[in-house]
Amino acid sequence: MCGIIGYTGRRPVKPILFEGLHRLEYRGYDSAGIALSEPGAGKLIIRKKVGKLNVLETDCRNLRSAATVGIGHTRWATHGGVTVTNAHPHADCRGRIALVHNGIIENHEELRRELKKRGHRFRSETDTEVIVHLIEENLGKGLLTATRLAAQKLEGAYALVVMERGGSTLTAARMGAPLVIGVGETAGENFVASDIPAVLPFTRQVMFLDEEEVAEVTPGGVKVFLMDGRPIKKAVQKISWDFVTSERGGYKHFMLKEIHEQPEAVAKVAGTYIRHGKLILPELTGFADWLKDGPPDRVTFLACGTSCHAAMVAKYAMEKWLKVQVETDVASELRYRDIVLRDRELLVAVSQSGETADTIAAVRRFRTKQRRIVTICNVVGSTLTRISDGVVYTLAGPEIGVASTKAFTTQLAALCLLMLEIGQRTRILSAGFVREKLRALQALPAALHAAIESTRPAIDRIARQEFKKNDFLYLGRGANFPIALEGALKLKEISYIHAEGYAAGEMKHGPIALINDEMPVLAIATEDDVHAKTLSNMQEAKARGGILIGLAHRGDKKVPQLCRYVIEVPKVDPLYQPIVNTIPLQLLAYTIADLRGCDIDQPRNLAKSVTVE
Repeated sequence: MCGIIGYTGRRPVKPILFEGLHRLEYRGYDSAGIALSEPGAGKLIIRKKVGKLNVLETDCRNLRSAATVGIGHTRWATHGGVTVTNAHPHADCRGRIALVHNGIIENHEELRRELKKRGHRFRSETDTEVIVHLIEENLGKGLLTATRLAAQKLEGAYALVVMERGGSTLTAARMGAPLVIGVGETAGENFVASDIPAVLPFTRQVMFLDEEEVAEVTPGGVKVFLMDGRPIKKAVQKISWDFVTSERGGYKHFMLKEIHEQPEAVAKVAGTYIRHGKLILPELTGFADWLKDGPPDRVTFLACGTSCHAAMVAKYAMEKWLKVQVETDVASELRYRDIVLRDRELLVAVSQSGETADTIAAVRRFRTKQRRIVTICNVVGSTLTRISDGVVYTLAGPEIGVASTKAFTTQLAALCLLMLEIGQRTRILSAGFVREKLRALQALPAALHAAIESTRPAIDRIARQEFKKNDFLYLGRGANFPIALEGALKLKEISYIHAEGYAAGEMKHGPIALINDEMPVLAIATEDDVHAKTLSNMQEAKARGGILIGLAHRGDKKVPQLCRYVIEVPKVDPLYQPIVNTIPLQLLAYTIADLRGCDIDQPRNLAKSVTVE
């Protein structure tokens, strides 16, 4: 969840570290620090501060250093409070090495007790500090060996980078948390980072470390080893993202920019996977062979947060059109459940980053059951994509805002394509039906653009009138129920307003007691099989004095009669209507949060990629 950047080369390292850390601010953090290895002087300079990165930058403004080797870190507190002492980097007893770490060391208390008995002095409350002392004990064997031996004693998750005073080598190790090596496009330099955006200003050539691998990174090259010391070869991959796409481009916030990028993002999904009117998913060739024996007995989705809402939408579609049993569960729960799997179970992992700790753990657990696993993911080379039997990439490009927007809508599009792929391979769906849905997806970007532009006046009016309210209720039925959950999540994430998403038919079983003339109730009421039922639920909310906001198709005559406010959206193919309905809910959350003066791109206590349990 934290951010890591490391550099070794010929250039002054301080500006490179700050540039990389700025690219990782979207991950969420509460303190930051850097460590520099001064050439010749043989000393480490460590600077750390609580708060935003600009606080650390101000503190380092007059720091003159010729260092060309260094590491940087943004911390999201887990063990130990938000203090300068607990911030990273951490040093050993003698100040010979500095270390940054993402993850959680589960056996840190036991290790700390043992290290204290051997005379080590601890300065922080963190689990991380045990690692630097373990490395210290074997430093005489070389930094690489010392890091390997220390890592072998750790239980839990870690991505760590270590440097030694006076040296030019960075040592990196990974288990359960992402770590990427940036291979310098200019001779004589290389990088280490927790995520790709940190190295994009400098190189597009990367290596992804896998579980239980250690890397020795020098200005001249990169060597990768297994934990037992055996060398291995790693492929270098080229990242195709345009770096400019991760800049705000004139928008006030990244989230607003990414909302406006959704038509283009969905168009890219359609343009990549639909060729000459046919659906082609190149990363699912092995999965296609598995489908020759028939459809899956059951589909089980593993996901967390926003990704779980996307999976819930897919559940409705698969049950309706494929007629297969579908289960959707939160990965943090599913990984510990005694679930009974079918012989031909299809497990679908949905994750924006491909590094979500609970989803990875659930996939690894069920992988031992020899079932098929497909991943829906935005990041090429991420852990989930490497441990799955097939992948559908969402192709959203970098998403910087912590509250997901375009990654969510492209997940919905990719999940629809997965459903169509299963249907056409097993002949459950006719060729004509598949062609119809593919054409509808190709037409969807225009509807998304229209939804962004046409709903702004209504959203601005609602936001201005209701942004001071303390509670919101979102209602939906069918595939719009998870969209209600997602709309409520967006509002609470970035505006800090308490918001609940609820199945509209369940309202009378409890939440209706909360409704009064101070509570906005947003009902998703686009026309579907249960439209009449949704209208009845809206009547119930209105009768209790709720401030009713209706999300309806353009030209709907019934919804405006019930509501104080109406948001009208274009009508599209029923398979894709939830994608269109998502857009105004994102915009409403954004506009309310902006009026409340919230930190929209980096909301408090949240991180972009949840890489720890």
